[in-house]
Amino acid sequence: QVQLVESGGGKVQPGGSLRLSCAASGIRFSAYTMGWYRQAPGKQRELVATVTSGGITNYADSVKGRFTISRDNAKMTVFLQMNSLKPEDTAVYSCNADLNQGVNFWGQGTQVTVSS
Repeated sequence: QVQLVESGGGKVQPGGSLRLSCAASGIRFSAYTMGWYRQAPGKQRELVATVTSGGITNYADSVKGRFTISRDNAKMTVFLQMNSLKPEDTAVYSCNADLNQGVNFWGQGTQVTVSS
């Protein structure tokens, strides 16, 4: 059974930081491109950042320089370090595992709220 379990969300003031984690089980983690996506109320889900099995990262323009994605294959976990958070970063953040062969899994999501 495949599971992606996110943690680390919460409420933070503008300019603050949060670190999201996504622990995977039931997959050959090292083979997957791992990603973080987010969906704000009334908006479509959008890509935040991805990291390939080879460690190549990709970021949405809106988070470049503020967010960092990383992975620990031994712990089967992907992280998203979010700094200099803005109110517009408020969303449900979801973890994704993609094998590029039509095999794709999602976590349940974790809420991030940036507000004073």
